[in-house]
Amino acid sequence: MKTGLVLEGGAMRGMFTAGVLDVLMENGITVDGAIGVSAGAVFGCNYKSHQIGRTIRYNTQYCNDKRYASFKNLLRTGNLYSEQFCYHDVPEKLDPFDEKAFAESPMDFFVVCTDVRTGSPIYHKCRKGDAEDVRWMEASASMPLAAKIVQIGHYGLLDGGVADSIPIRFFESIGYKRNLIILTQPKGFVKKKNPMLPAIRARYLRYPAFVEAVADRHERYNETLSYLSMLETSGVDYVIRPPIPLEIGAMERDPAQLRRVYETGRAVAQIQIDKIKAFLDQTKAETEEQ
Repeated sequence: MKTGLVLEGGAMRGMFTAGVLDVLMENGITVDGAIGVSAGAVFGCNYKSHQIGRTIRYNTQYCNDKRYASFKNLLRTGNLYSEQFCYHDVPEKLDPFDEKAFAESPMDFFVVCTDVRTGSPIYHKCRKGDAEDVRWMEASASMPLAAKIVQIGHYGLLDGGVADSIPIRFFESIGYKRNLIILTQPKGFVKKKNPMLPAIRARYLRYPAFVEAVADRHERYNETLSYLSMLETSGVDYVIRPPIPLEIGAMERDPAQLRRVYETGRAVAQIQIDKIKAFLDQTKAETEEQ
C-alpha cells in the first residue's frame, strides 16, 4: 500500500503548503509519491529535492522584483510571471534547484496540467527535475488570462487546477491508497463559479472544452471536498488545512504577508506532527501485515 502526498494549488496560498512541507522535511517524513497542482507543483518539487526553506526564501526575496512578476511582463510577453526569470534565472542561477537530489530521490513526483483542447487533466511524472520537467511545472501553474498557453509536444497546457484541483482520485487509481492531503482553504470552504468566466470565454474562444472546464470547475471541486470529507472521517486519508482563510493576494508583493502565510503552515504542521506521524506509522504497519 503506497502512501501519497496531494498538494492543492492556490497561487500565493501555496506559502501555507511550503510551510507544512518544510516541517515535514525537518521531521524526516517521507512518502512514496507526491502530486502537485499549480502552486502545489512549483513549490512541491522542493519536497522531492529536499530543499528546506527554498520556497519561502526566493519568494520573499524576489516578490517585489519586476523581473519576477509585473503587469508590464503580462503586456509585453503574455505572462504575468516572467518565464525567463521564474523558470530559468531563479532555479538555474539565483536560488538553484537541486536537480541531482530531485532525480536521486526515490519518491515519485507528478504534476497536473489542463489540456486546453479537451479540457481534461494531463498527469505528468517528473523524473529528472531538468528543464523539461520544469516546463511541465510551469504549465501546471500557468493561470488562465495571466499566462500564455504552454506548448509541450502536441499539448497546449494551462493551470492544472482547472481540470483537477485536488487529484485524489487519480492518485488512488495508481495505487496511492493512503494520503496526506494539503489544502489551502479552511474547512467549510465552498468554491463559487469563476467571476472571470466571461473574460475567459472571450479569450479562449477557440477552446470551448477548456471554457466549459472552467465553467463547471466549482462543481467538481466541491464534490471532491465532499469525497475528501468522507475519506478524512473514515481515517483513510489525513487532511491538513489552514484554520482560517489565508487572505493573501494571488500576486502578493509584501514579504511579510508571504511570511505570515508560510508561518501559518509551519504552525499547523508542528501542532499536528504527532498525528501525522501516527497516521503514516499506522499505514506502514497495515502494509507490513498484508
